[in-house]
Amino acid sequence: MLSATGIYQQYGDRILFDRVTFTIGTRDKVGLVGRNGAGKSTMLKIIAGDVSPDEGKVHRESGSTLGFLHQEMDLPSGHTVMEETLTAFAHIQEMEDRLEELNREMEVRTDYTSDSYASMLEEFTHLTERFALVGGITMEAEAERVLKGLGFQQKDFARQTTEFSGGWQMRIELAKMLLQRPDYLLLDEPTNHLDIESIIWLENWLSSYSGAVITISHDRQFLDNVTNRTLEIELGKVYDYKAGYSKYVELQAERREKAEAAYLNQQKVIADKERTISRFMAKATKTKMAQSMQKQLDKIERIELDETNTAVMNLRFPPAPRSGAITLLARGITKTYGKLNVLRGVDLKVDRGDRVAFVGQNGQGKTTLAKILIGKIPATAGEVELGHNVSVGYYAQNQSDALDGNKTLLETMEEASPPEMRTRLRSVLGAFLFSGEDQDKKVMVLSGGERARLALACMLLRPFNLLVLDEPTNHLDMASKDMLKSALMEYDGTLLVVSHDREFLAGLTDRTVEFRDHQLYEHLGDVNTFLEKRQLTDMRSVELEKPKNGTPDAAPAPRTPLDNDERRRLQKEVGTAERKIERLEQEIEKIHLKMADPTFYEDTGRVEKTTAELKRKQEQLDEVMEAWETASFQLGE
Repeated sequence: MLSATGIYQQYGDRILFDRVTFTIGTRDKVGLVGRNGAGKSTMLKIIAGDVSPDEGKVHRESGSTLGFLHQEMDLPSGHTVMEETLTAFAHIQEMEDRLEELNREMEVRTDYTSDSYASMLEEFTHLTERFALVGGITMEAEAERVLKGLGFQQKDFARQTTEFSGGWQMRIELAKMLLQRPDYLLLDEPTNHLDIESIIWLENWLSSYSGAVITISHDRQFLDNVTNRTLEIELGKVYDYKAGYSKYVELQAERREKAEAAYLNQQKVIADKERTISRFMAKATKTKMAQSMQKQLDKIERIELDETNTAVMNLRFPPAPRSGAITLLARGITKTYGKLNVLRGVDLKVDRGDRVAFVGQNGQGKTTLAKILIGKIPATAGEVELGHNVSVGYYAQNQSDALDGNKTLLETMEEASPPEMRTRLRSVLGAFLFSGEDQDKKVMVLSGGERARLALACMLLRPFNLLVLDEPTNHLDMASKDMLKSALMEYDGTLLVVSHDREFLAGLTDRTVEFRDHQLYEHLGDVNTFLEKRQLTDMRSVELEKPKNGTPDAAPAPRTPLDNDERRRLQKEVGTAERKIERLEQEIEKIHLKMADPTFYEDTGRVEKTTAELKRKQEQLDEVMEAWETASFQLGE
């Protein structure tokens, strides 16, 4: 068990934690929630031992292990993806090196009856057994499974880690942590750089994880699927709810409602007693009784309402200057990176006042096209024409990461501001919940959510009539997301937003552009209308859809009408394939359960046989999945 006792942390005149206490069980799955800047990341750092609190202590059982995935990390260079991932097994690799050393020694020694030879043989036997027990035989296969689950392909394993962006490097660090299987796993915004497929894989992994998980996330569905307990940080206190996120929201409202009702009821009782005491004190015959009543009243334990943080951003976009009737026109846009084809000859027309959502799988070109449209990157082929008097406001996925950490908040705003706004910068920062001495803080001390708010504030210093937002809700807490959406609903310019957040997109746009197989598919209406039309349940379903052609770089094959016999044949193939998929997945799950038993690795022959069987089942599953996809595509499903 991990316990935090009397944790007190103060920065300047701000008390971040006011002697809070809580415990984490060995199998708890905890969501750490609260407003941006409430101290969530700091609390994880205190638990991990990276930050020492002013008062209090964190204790966990002797010999227990802890892994911490934080937002600031720096992978060493000079390793391939697989080499870096395998450093998670450093202790196992040390055993492997020692076994090789002993092997070489046994090949040349002939003193078979000596005590030193017997000692060496005993060490070799012990190490061999231990090596198999801790997974030495299967560590590369396990590393491959986790890397693929987090979105890497086989061809990526031999690439240098420095070839990948920060988001992909974070995935490598996450893979290492999962493979180490610490007793306490601390995750700070693990889903920010993951696509939907990887998020779902991670959810499944964490749900069945044998240790404790403490995670910060602003992804409501991720928290619901992973956690069974919620710790809320608010104004220096920690509130503990034995429930996942959605249930916590209900319980939080109930707790506050009951506390307020109890407080108001007690205030009424106190007021009634005070009036009675005042009347009795005015009569000499009842003074003694009044004094007795006053003593009773003084002994009442007064109910105090907990403070709540009701501060919200005062977010309002400047009025949009009038532009021409056509905001932008894109013709024949193609984009390739080496051999990778992202977009192929796509067209897009956006009129003044349109509100457009870009949706689809990661890697299908949503961000790429957004950047091409506003001139951030060039197209390989095709052209983009901006309309008359179009001025662009752009918020990138990593907008907050581009801020200079050594500048203060006010200096950052001054750098982004036109001259006419200079006198209003402090009031603008105040509207974004940065007031007083906060404005003179260095950017480097801000949380991820606070940086996102600052980046939004910088964007709003100039008027624009085309607003392009790429995943604007990353790092924002639930309240800030709601405020941003409200402000966008009032925005009177042209809006283009890239997002996978269904709640955020619902009702926000009137056109939905789906990116699929290098092409654009237009749908009138908001995201809910789009999902209903495509008969999909949620945004995850959109992003999990496999390319219909089975290969990412092939052009979509035209469909021909099916006769009844052909349709029945294909429907039968789909049904058969689905049953085989279900059976194979169950068989693979049984094999994984066998391999999870520590005694499994004591029998080397059994390990080799089972590993071979697992590989064969997975190959069969891949073949059946491919057959299912082909038949489904031909059916038009």
